[in-house]
Amino acid sequence: MFIDEVQITVRAGRGGDGICSFRREMYVPRGGPDGGDGGHGGNVVFSASNRLTTLLDFRYQKHYQAENGKPGRGSNCTGRTGSDVVLSLPVGTVVHDETTGEILADLVADGETAIIARGGRGGRGNSNFATSTNRTPTRCTLGTEGEERTLRLELKLLADVGLVGFPNAGKSTLISAISSARPKVADYPFTTLVPNLGVVRWGSDRSFVVADIPGLIEGAHHGKGLGFQFLRHIERTAFLLHLVDVSEWAPEDPITGFEVMRQELATYDETLMTRPFAIVATKIDISGDSERLSQLQTYCKRKKYRCFPISSATWEGLDKLIMFVGKQVDDLRHTPCETKS
Repeated sequence: MFIDEVQITVRAGRGGDGICSFRREMYVPRGGPDGGDGGHGGNVVFSASNRLTTLLDFRYQKHYQAENGKPGRGSNCTGRTGSDVVLSLPVGTVVHDETTGEILADLVADGETAIIARGGRGGRGNSNFATSTNRTPTRCTLGTEGEERTLRLELKLLADVGLVGFPNAGKSTLISAISSARPKVADYPFTTLVPNLGVVRWGSDRSFVVADIPGLIEGAHHGKGLGFQFLRHIERTAFLLHLVDVSEWAPEDPITGFEVMRQELATYDETLMTRPFAIVATKIDISGDSERLSQLQTYCKRKKYRCFPISSATWEGLDKLIMFVGKQVDDLRHTPCETKS
């Protein structure tokens, strides 16, 4: 099950209390204060891992708490520090503070860590308060509470290329043809219910990652169809491929359909309009008299857009498309795209 957004509560450990104690040994008169400090509370730490692809675990466990620090002891013994709670998240997870809306962490690299809730400080024992005029202090302090936060975890898949298109535009068929990904393929709308990732090999030893995003419809930014819940996965892609169905059975006009897709992306996040893209005319093996394909190619020539007619079923045009996208991704990898905060 693919889960890309959850809400959880985390609480760091409370600091241990300092104690009031005095040294008492035979033949040592007026031994003085020896109360130790309390240990610090444990932190709540998030760590990114490539081994995870979903936030499913956090759907069933909503509350996490680090260990409290132990109180101090006599003989100036400091209490033990509480153990941290380290939670593994998929790479690409954004951690939001649900109360303030602040972004606390954006984990985009394997092994990257962030302290989300800091443990409380341990209290001070009475030995800290001894002075030349107060040799028998009875004062000690309590440990402080650890931070408690309500968090919203949002997973944004990390991919080089995002496939965008209406339902049944051929996105799943394309990703299954050019990579080892095996998404569900069927002839009814919204076959793809979750994003799929595929690794595409090109050249001798190069590759790029493609994300198959569930189909858009007009009004998706308002929640229509599958809504905007999966549009977040487009934000991190460096290059977009707009898939347009030019078969004789396609329900919408190819030019109108493309312009609606662009409008949906612009309404969701204006920065997506500056993202480099190309248009892919799909299903040319069943395009009939090719009138729809000709209309789209004429439109792309006028607008100076790159257009690639392909058939995922027969592999026509795929080699050319893969080489073009691979070169584009190589050029873009050193210039990170702007993402929505």
